[in-house]
Amino acid sequence: MERSTDNKRSRLLLLHSNDVHSRLEEAGRIAAAVKDARRDEGEQGVLYVDIGDHLDRMRQETEGTGGSVNIALLNAAGCEAAVPGNNEGLTFTRDELERIYAGARFPILCCNLLDARTGERPEWLLPGTVLVKNGLRVALIGATAAYPAFYSLLGWTVTDPLEAVREQVGRLRGAADAVVVLSHLGLPVDRRLAEEIDGIDVILGGHTHHLLEEPESVRGALLCGAGKFGERLGLVELGLDPSSGRLEAAGRLLPIASLPIDEEAAELLSEHGETARRELSRPAATLERPLELDPARESPLANLLAAGVREWTGADIGLVNAGQLLGGLPAGEISEGLLHALCPSPVNPCRMRLVGRRIREAVEQSLQPEFYGKELRGFGFRGTVLGTLAVDGLEIDWSPAADGGGRIVSIRCGGRELEDEREYDVGTLDMFTFGAGYLPLKEGRDVRYFLPEFIRQVLAAELNKPEALRRCGEPRFRLVR
Repeated sequence: MERSTDNKRSRLLLLHSNDVHSRLEEAGRIAAAVKDARRDEGEQGVLYVDIGDHLDRMRQETEGTGGSVNIALLNAAGCEAAVPGNNEGLTFTRDELERIYAGARFPILCCNLLDARTGERPEWLLPGTVLVKNGLRVALIGATAAYPAFYSLLGWTVTDPLEAVREQVGRLRGAADAVVVLSHLGLPVDRRLAEEIDGIDVILGGHTHHLLEEPESVRGALLCGAGKFGERLGLVELGLDPSSGRLEAAGRLLPIASLPIDEEAAELLSEHGETARRELSRPAATLERPLELDPARESPLANLLAAGVREWTGADIGLVNAGQLLGGLPAGEISEGLLHALCPSPVNPCRMRLVGRRIREAVEQSLQPEFYGKELRGFGFRGTVLGTLAVDGLEIDWSPAADGGGRIVSIRCGGRELEDEREYDVGTLDMFTFGAGYLPLKEGRDVRYFLPEFIRQVLAAELNKPEALRRCGEPRFRLVR
């Protein structure tokens, strides 16, 4: 294909953010950086895109505005295309996403998500697009990480991203000077895209929070990643060689921590913050007595959550980690905002079949300081430490060990000793199926996920059940000497 040889007209700064996770102040600094670049380079000299996971429901402004604060900040930054990451696609329903993105002044791109009802993409979702900036025709193709078991419960069909990207590259390559993949797939998959698909010039990556100070070059494709939380803004300079017409690309990262928050973004944060506070001030429950929480040992609030997950999933046993809860609840009115603050993780209940010896292993691990005090990140977990396992449907006798932990003496389910090879229905949390925290819980089979409910919704339901509130103070663990 013949390309323009006017180097001045073809120079373009491609700015990219990823995995901001509702660090909204950083989003405001990104807006300032993008506007600074446009003042220097002109409107046609800059193209800004976001690679997904901009939204995170742990942030009260995002929760209380249903995500509209994030879209408003992207609009303020002049975003020109964005990809839904798993934090958008799996923590909001399909209808909620349509409402959120209705406020976007930029196209939403994803080539591997289809509406399960129709087998087609909804009108608001495009597989890719071509934008012309400074005489350069830039094809943008979006793709997101495939979690079919979760997406299917929300009415989506998620397809193989490599095949979907390959199809779009074939469709758009002839219409573009540069083919850029906006990939919320993670660095290992980005490398596969470059290795297996001809015709990709640049891959802007996210999902695995990879920070590439110097882009990787794989078969001529430039792989970039700006880390996480909006701490860096990625920059790729695109241009056509004036003599050969060949595309040239070079990338680097821009630190933004020292930048002031853009004035328009600051106003949006204040406005949406007030809206969120009003929305989250609504009462969720009223308690006659406080419910204590201790991440290192059995406590009533964690027991209440374990009982709620057990009932919600229809299981024999409930197992949750106390670290999902960031504090106890006082007596009196409990607002939705307080409940969100103490249980911010977008974690879903699930049910599995698990043999007794795995249950025993996990519960015994939860008595050890190296487990209940373990710091944990990712997998939807938004707490700080893993915390001990809270249980429901089990009676446990344990004795202290010399190393400061404990060992199981006896575990009973339904009044009978837990059988090592017998399978039990266990209601627990989706993050354990990914191998986070208590690894024996990854060994379950016939896993069923419950979406779109988060565990704070389960907890809210339990807070309004007098019998559940009475039972949560009854001990499940008994110390024996």
